[in-house]
Amino acid sequence: MLQRLNPASVSAPFSRYSHAVIAPEGYRWLYISGQVGADRDRKIPKDFEAQAELAFQNLIACIRESGFDLQDLVKVTVLLTRASDIAAYRQVRDRMLGSVAPASTLMIVAGLAAPELLVEVEGVAARPAERTA
Repeated sequence: MLQRLNPASVSAPFSRYSHAVIAPEGYRWLYISGQVGADRDRKIPKDFEAQAELAFQNLIACIRESGFDLQDLVKVTVLLTRASDIAAYRQVRDRMLGSVAPASTLMIVAGLAAPELLVEVEGVAARPAERTA
């Protein structure tokens, strides 16, 4: 089981995430490329919240298609192009991830792969390795 840590010697997280997550020996790892707010047809909504929701839906789809669960999420790295979207990002993240509190890094960047993209989310997940006899 993943162990989520928030050391008493470090300030409390600014929102729902953990300062560190330990995965025990023998776990399988999943590295998820940055997911953006685009649908299957590569349509990108103009609205930040719609893009953020799509980015998390895409991340969660990658997790589930790989045989992992949302609880297996160890870390997310989030890139935003506007600092003014931080509060909206946190609301979308909390709604999409529920009680899961992965380690997290949030960066404000000058731009993403296409100028209309406002958010990108990548993730790392870990779960117990399947043992075969």
